[in-house]
Amino acid sequence: MSLSLDLDVESWPIAGSFTISRGSRTEAKVIVARLKDGPHTGRGECVPYPRYGETVESVAEQIRGVDLDGLDRETLRQRLPAGAARNAIDCALWDLEAKRDGTSAADRCGHMVARPLETAYTISLGSPSDMASAAHRAGHNHVLKLKLGGEGDAERVRAVRAAMPRVPLIVDANESWSEHNILENMRACAESHVQLIEQPLPAGEDEMLREMPHVAPICADESLHTLADLDGLTGKYDAVNVKLDKAGGLTEALELVREARRRGYLIMIGCMVGTSLAMAPAVILAQDADVVDLDGPLLLARDRQPGLVYVGSLVEPPTPQLWG
Repeated sequence: MSLSLDLDVESWPIAGSFTISRGSRTEAKVIVARLKDGPHTGRGECVPYPRYGETVESVAEQIRGVDLDGLDRETLRQRLPAGAARNAIDCALWDLEAKRDGTSAADRCGHMVARPLETAYTISLGSPSDMASAAHRAGHNHVLKLKLGGEGDAERVRAVRAAMPRVPLIVDANESWSEHNILENMRACAESHVQLIEQPLPAGEDEMLREMPHVAPICADESLHTLADLDGLTGKYDAVNVKLDKAGGLTEALELVREARRRGYLIMIGCMVGTSLAMAPAVILAQDADVVDLDGPLLLARDRQPGLVYVGSLVEPPTPQLWG
């Protein structure tokens, strides 16, 4: 049966603002791709990311231009490069297959029953006192992830730890550290018992990670997109953050997770700021992850309905009405 494809560009307000080392946002711009084969419709959501050279316009153009003749998840990998556009279509294909065949995406991925997962909750970059206050307000979450920004990060980490002495902490520098401050920041992380340090140095400028002691596992984010990137991480990173928008969909991400696990990396499953439709396939991907960071909908002022169900720091698997 022939396929048809259309898309919507949507804007979802963020609760307050979301701030990382590269700037602040007050809304999440997402693209929803819909694939139809007649009676069935599959959906996938992506979040174009400027750091990777993507705009809403460029990603929408990629999606509209994909060749639908004989399209399946494997041919898609040949027709589009890894990135947000391929992710939206790949996840729509998974959803379409599930709805057409009456089998769940979780079952197809080898999880007979998907389970609830504990997700980290993100604290935006701010002053030490502001981040400590935000962490205190979010103290009902079991794991906090601190967005850092380079200079002053040691004070930020210490302030949050003083405010929340028992909550597990992970930090994400988003490439903002340098040779001038990395040792100071690492010491603060060690003193504060940080459990994971995400992408401290810029991708491509991270060779010094081979030579320094790792006070906590160091996780590759911007340095890892697809399977092809794994070889370049050896000796520098202990963990990998797999995101659907980077990998180009659930199909590639599943292979990436399997190979990274085989090579001994800890597995983190992360996300961009998007709605429950973007998180749903990632919840399936994260069933065996060591660290789960799928709090995107919690950072929004509102989510699509039906959405994922969050109970405290637990996120429930998606229902068929949402995805998969």
